[in-house]
Amino acid sequence: MSSYLVLIALSFVTAFALTPLVRRIGLRIGAASSIRDRDVHSVPIPKLGGVAMIIAILVGLGVASRMDFLQGSFADPRPAVGVLVGALLALVLGIVDDLLDLRWYVQLIGQVSIGTVVAFSGIRLEAMPVGWIGVQSGPLQFALTVFLIVLTMNAINFVDGLDGLAAGVAVIGATAFFIYCYTLARTINQYDHSNFAAMLMALLLGACLGFLPHNFNPAKIFMGESGALIIGLMMSVAAIMVTADVGAQEGYRFRNVPAYMPIILPVAVILLPLLDFALAVIRRTAHGRSPFSADRGHLHHKLVDGGYTQRQAVLVLYLWSAIVAFGSVAFIFRMFDWQTIVAVDLLLAVGAAYLTMRPWLRRGVAQRRHAAGLDRPQHPTRPETPDDADG
Repeated sequence: MSSYLVLIALSFVTAFALTPLVRRIGLRIGAASSIRDRDVHSVPIPKLGGVAMIIAILVGLGVASRMDFLQGSFADPRPAVGVLVGALLALVLGIVDDLLDLRWYVQLIGQVSIGTVVAFSGIRLEAMPVGWIGVQSGPLQFALTVFLIVLTMNAINFVDGLDGLAAGVAVIGATAFFIYCYTLARTINQYDHSNFAAMLMALLLGACLGFLPHNFNPAKIFMGESGALIIGLMMSVAAIMVTADVGAQEGYRFRNVPAYMPIILPVAVILLPLLDFALAVIRRTAHGRSPFSADRGHLHHKLVDGGYTQRQAVLVLYLWSAIVAFGSVAFIFRMFDWQTIVAVDLLLAVGAAYLTMRPWLRRGVAQRRHAAGLDRPQHPTRPETPDDADG
């Protein structure tokens, strides 16, 4: 565990220290966001924050490759090379997009290229652990891997609409996923707790934590396209590699972690971005528009338009992410039975639902009071005088 903590601290310090420098460079070269109708900020803010995150992750990856504890994760160097090249491609694509605002299909080609590089490195989706359904076809493994990487990148990109939202959701997701991957490694092999997916989540967690203080409302810098790409890349690669780890169940009797968790947890970790992505695609195609065209119909926009401040909306979405992610990962621990975990999750979900709907509930109450005349000022009755009396 100490090696993972070192990596978290290293990527945190690197991202935290580099982000102000990247911000100054962004201001100097004109990489600042323009004000669009769907935006919630009122002044141009520099992008390129993801550059600091990617550099932090790459520095951490280099240090991790020299750690004795993690040598097992680098026994086959191809996955690490795939992540390295994929991160560099994300860096280049992100910078170019932040400067030139590429068309959606050009971005998609770049994302597919990143997924292709990763798939060629040997990182493949080998199974769907729902009843342990194996994916035997090599071309199908390749295609599913590229699809999952591109899907996750776009899901993260879609949720990146408020100060600190995407970075905070990534922190929550990376923490939950790290707990799961580390527990998986300890369960499979009691002598070697190193795990490539856990290492990736440690690096992502530290990088996002280091960037978040600069990005939380009021944001001084945005992560830009490069930030969304690296978060999506790291999350999807970790999810894919977990399927290979679970293949060791049969040999080591993977008793402590439910077999369905490798597919449930990755989905749970990015459920909020995926939900927002799915709703956006449905909404836009229903109006005859490209699913990649921009609008102001995202979940975070709805919360702000409903009456929440930016900070309040972000905290509400953090809450939902934490309930889903940590509520899912709680099933790997045997301190409580599953009925207790489900009950607690449902209770927390009800509370989160109330907080989410509170502006609309208060508005409905106000409208009913207004319709009933209860909110009108009540003037005191003037006492009757002799002049007012009859006769």
